[in-house]
Order: sequence, then C-alpha cells, then structure tokens
Amino acid sequence: MTGNGVLQLAFYTIVLLALAKPLGAYMARVYDGRPIGLDRALGWLERLVYRGSGVTAELEMGWKTYALTMLLFNLAGVLAVYALQRVQGVLPLNPAALGAVSPDSSFNTAVSFATNTNWQGYGAETTMSYLTQMLALTVQNFVSAASGMAVAVALIRGFARRSAETIGNFWVDLTRTTLYILLPLSFVLALVLVSQGVVQTFGPYAKVAVVQPTAYDEPVTDKDGKPVLDEKGQPKTKKSTLTDQVIAVGPAASQIAIKQLGTNGGGFFNVNSAHPFENPTPLSNFLELLAILEISAALCYTFGLMVGDTRQGWAVLTAMTVVFVALLVVCVMAEQHGSVFVKQGVDHTASSLQSGGNMEGKEVRFGIANSALWATATTSASNGSVNAMHDSFTPIGGLVPMWLIQLGEVIYGGVGSGLYGMLMFAIIAVFVAGLMVGRTPEYLGKKIEAYEMKMSSLVILVTPALVLIGTSVGVVTAAGKAGIANPGIHGFSEILYAFSSASNNNGSAFAGLSTNTPFYNIALGLCMLFGRYWLAVPVLAIAGALARKKIVPVGAGTLPTHTPLFVGLLVGVVLLVGALTFVPALALGPIVEHLTW
Repeated sequence: MTGNGVLQLAFYTIVLLALAKPLGAYMARVYDGRPIGLDRALGWLERLVYRGSGVTAELEMGWKTYALTMLLFNLAGVLAVYALQRVQGVLPLNPAALGAVSPDSSFNTAVSFATNTNWQGYGAETTMSYLTQMLALTVQNFVSAASGMAVAVALIRGFARRSAETIGNFWVDLTRTTLYILLPLSFVLALVLVSQGVVQTFGPYAKVAVVQPTAYDEPVTDKDGKPVLDEKGQPKTKKSTLTDQVIAVGPAASQIAIKQLGTNGGGFFNVNSAHPFENPTPLSNFLELLAILEISAALCYTFGLMVGDTRQGWAVLTAMTVVFVALLVVCVMAEQHGSVFVKQGVDHTASSLQSGGNMEGKEVRFGIANSALWATATTSASNGSVNAMHDSFTPIGGLVPMWLIQLGEVIYGGVGSGLYGMLMFAIIAVFVAGLMVGRTPEYLGKKIEAYEMKMSSLVILVTPALVLIGTSVGVVTAAGKAGIANPGIHGFSEILYAFSSASNNNGSAFAGLSTNTPFYNIALGLCMLFGRYWLAVPVLAIAGALARKKIVPVGAGTLPTHTPLFVGLLVGVVLLVGALTFVPALALGPIVEHLTW
C-alpha cells in the first residue's frame, strides 16, 4: 500500500468519525421532538403534512400498528413506481422518447427502490425518463431511507422506555426524518455536486459527431430492450459503425445526493458513480464517499444519546469501524499488489507479468486506493453505488465487498437498517455471554429472554437462507446459468454476489452477469422483499417487547456493554456468524479462484 493511499484512507476515516457526534446529536433532537432550528423555518410544512394526511402527531402506535403502517406505506411505493414505469412513454419530461419498461423489469425496479436496494438490471439513461427518475426513483430514495431510519428509532425507543405500550408514530418519524434530516443534507450536497460539474438539467440529450468512426459489435435486443440469446445462451451481436454519439444528461445531481446519503445507490447513469456526469472530480468523489456512511455512523451516537448512555453508541460504532478498517486494508492491498498477465508479441505466443496493481475496471482519476475504498464503503452500507467495476477486482479484492454484504450490512450498514441489524447481533452477543457465566442476559437494563432471541435469530438467519437458496437455484437452472458471461469459478461468484446483494438490500453487482431477464428480475425482486421486511418486522416486534419491560438495576454480575471486551465480543459474533454461514460458498468462488491464479 502506498503512502499516498494510506493518507487518503486515514483522512476519510477520521473525517467520517469526527462528523458522527454533531450529526448524531442533531438527529437525536429531531427524534426527541426538541427544537433544532430548522423547525422554525419548516415547522409549518410538517404541520401541513399531518393535517393533509389526517395524522395526529401526538397519537403513538404499538409495534403491530407501527409495522403494518410501514408495510402498507412501502407497498404503496412499490405500486406507484411500477405504474410510472409502465406508462412513462405517454408522460411528459421524456425528451429521449423512451417507451414503457417491461413488466418483469418494472417489478424488479419498483421493489428495488422501495426496499432501499436500488438494484438496477437496466441501463438507466436508455430506460428511464426524467419524470420516472424524479417522481418514482428519487422519491423512493427519500422515503425508503426514512422508513429504515424510522424502524431503527422505534427500536431505540424500545430500549429507552420502560413499561410502555407504544414505540412512536411511524408517520411522524417518516416525516421528520425526510423533512429535517434527508432533505436539508441532500439540498446542500446537490449544490456542491453541481459546482463540481454533476449535471442538473431538463434539456434533451446532446448529439455530437465522434472524431474517428469506430466499428463495434452491437448487442441485438428484442422489442422490450432485452438481449437476444443465440443457441448457446450467449447474447447475440451485430456489426455496426459508430459515427456520432448521444450524450445523456438530465436532473442528476438532485438524485445523486440522496442516493448516497440514503444509502440507496442507484445511479442516474448506467455506470453509476464511475460516470463523469455523476462523479467528476476528486472532491465530488470524497463527498459522495462520505455521504454513503455518515448518517449510518452518526446514528450510533444518536442511539447512545436516546438510551441515556453515549458510551453504548460509541461501543457499537467502534465495533463497526474495527471491521471496516480491517477489511478495507485487505481490499486495498489485494488490488494494490494484484497483477495481471498481458499477451506479448504479434503471434501472442508469449506473456509477461505486469505489476503495479490491478487497474482493470477502475477510473484513472480515482486510482486503486479510492476505488477499493468506495467498494468497501458501498458494501459496508446498503448503498450499492460503484466508482469501479467490482467484477474486475482480484479474487480477494472482490471477496471483501461480497463478504461485507453477507455479514448482513451491519458494518455501518444502511441508514437505520445497519444500526438495527448490529443491535440484533448485540442482543445475541449478550445472550452468549450470559450462557457463559450462567446469568440471565441483559442489554441496556432490559432482560433478553426467549422471545427476543427468537426474533433476533430470525433476523440473522433469513438473509443467509435467501442468499444460499437463491444461488443454488441460479447455478442449477438453465435460466440462471444463461446470464453468465464468465463460465466456471467466476460465473459462480457472479451469481453468489447477485443474490447476496439483493437479499441484503445492497444493489451492487459483479456486472458480468446479465440479470435483466424474467428469471433474475423476479427471483432477485423476491429476495429484496423478504430481505427487507422479514427483518424489519421482527425488529419492531423486539422493540415492542423491550418497551414493555422494566429496567433491571445494574448488579455485580451485569456485563458492561460499553467496554473493549464487549466490543471484541460483538465483532467476534458478527464475524463468526458470517464465516460459518458463507465460507463454504466463498470457497467455491473467490477463494478457489484466487488459488488457481
């Protein structure tokens, strides 16, 4: 690892952690309903939203009502995004005259954005109109992120309250999150991104002549825009000559800001944050990287404040950071020391080893360190945006982001979902510790009993089941294998990554896999649904159960959950569960690929 790379990684980590306290304190005031300054300017709008939607802000909900409300709201989002895609061809703000999106792709995208996954099986600038990008996708970027943060806050209230039957009001949490946290931060970030050259326009796509006409193989597609396959199951192509180029533009900056801050990740353009119109400069790259993890990191401090002990929040944040830094170092070193074989000579009979690091699939303006940092950050969060192609990483470099997803996206994780996922591991950690010393486990003064353990176990077991079952189906069915562009070991890794990403609501991909097919659109869509809501509902059930309990006084046998010992125990539980669950699958993919190099 180069000295310059070390400085960049260290600077990023320091800034990330330094901002956690002020932002976390601000969010705690938002959720506690205390004055925040912005309420003077936007309080009228908050009250207008409540009146217009018939919400009584003071009326709180039990966990079942909270969960049902959250599910119905997200279902409405799925239906709205699906409908907009199907009729976008007859709607305004469509300068490229793009037609309706196919039913299976519309289903996949609607589920993807409502679940905060933002998996994209389509080329964004050749599929989605400006109106769909704004009214469907960008709106869901806000409300899906706000939904995850609302669930996390409800769980925090479960720990903080005693003998209570309610955990808050979903509509209030959703509104305040959007209005006072996500919108202001997105507005500021979007302005800065525009200053760096990120496009924000309603003008039509630009068409320019190329300097030198170029012959290329053009993919053959059907009337729905899907690739046509030959008798071997490979995409058909035809010879074409490029004489001019259409340059896609649009209202990108406003979507890019919230896609990063809300850990959504879906790009306005097909190549996501590797596109110069989405991420043009080193400063935009740094700010977008910071936005990916900042809210998730700050929520740990919010947690500590709201439960009345900031040491608890710092302990959770420390556990996340330890794993993040360790795996970041592995990823950067794997890419920095990776080598490729290059053919030499006219007759291609000789080859030589080219050293200096693996730059395949990476932008020269970002380099190896920032590309590996982005890959690690985006899979630590449920973000899924990329500034380099993960499919081109070395086997070990690609294993890191894949395993970070498989750990449950709890190393910072998605906004809200990362924190409540890590708190499930904390509950399991105190339970394990309690078994070791023969005491009833407690966490933050609440006894952890059979019900909490059942719900926590459900949370950590659902996504691995989805990943492993989905991957198994993908590698044994003709429809699953048809999308593989790299048969063999790496093809297995592509399918494993796809189901890991969808089930854990990440959205990034090993892009060698063609997934815009009915099989993958439906299979991955179902994984996204179950991976989001089969976790959120048990979390809310735990919140309700904890809120009803009384605080147990601290005794001589109480395990302190703010010490380095507990941090180590929590890290160990996360890594052990991830290793026991996924090492056999990883051994069939990136590990054996590394050994065969």
